[in-house]
Amino acid sequence: MTTSAAAPLAPAVLEALARYDTPTICNAMELVAPERRLIGYTTKPLVCPFPDLPPMVGYARTAIIRSVVKSGLPVEEQAKRRTDYYEYVGTGHGPRIVVIQDIDGPDIGYGAFWGEVQSAVHKALGCRGVITDGSIRDIPQWADGFQALAGSIGPSHAWVHAESFGGEVRVAGMTVRSDDLIHADRHGAIVIPHDIAAQLPEAAELCGRRETPILEIARSADFSLEKLKAALKRSAEIH
Repeated sequence: MTTSAAAPLAPAVLEALARYDTPTICNAMELVAPERRLIGYTTKPLVCPFPDLPPMVGYARTAIIRSVVKSGLPVEEQAKRRTDYYEYVGTGHGPRIVVIQDIDGPDIGYGAFWGEVQSAVHKALGCRGVITDGSIRDIPQWADGFQALAGSIGPSHAWVHAESFGGEVRVAGMTVRSDDLIHADRHGAIVIPHDIAAQLPEAAELCGRRETPILEIARSADFSLEKLKAALKRSAEIH
């Protein structure tokens, strides 16, 4: 297991980031860190059973799971790994978001690590939600307010178990390390570098101001191509 030593950000920064949806944060990232335009966010679709929940912002807790084969550990060691995992998930900078990679290859999502029990336990441990390319289940019994982005929904947990935790994972095209700052909503997720996080709310506001004249004319009953051209020009002049 490895963890980052990066200092936590001020709560006000996290609160400010949570006011925007994830696509807007992606837009802001293009202004603040254009070199990350092709990296750092999910690029494959994930299922979101709770699309009306607000955006979540938190520090990553990572794990790797399998479900098509049994754990090779003795029962006692399996139990210890489980408690060690919970200790890892429930400590460190908060709030936290769990990011779990399923390594079952063509059988990815065969067994669900997540359901009624795990969502309740992780919520109690201070987590805001989970992002996984594996499967989830027990949707009606899911912990209230606990967000989920998953590769699929399925009925069984099969032989699911954590192979490891605290290391680097890759979920839906997004590479995540322990303690990375994550922003996520129904659209997907993005990793936010700690050193630019505080700049993103202002950049998000700038994106909104630039979109306003274009949206106003596009939604107007007096729309015309010439008015659109003028709106695009006004938008480009906003700084």
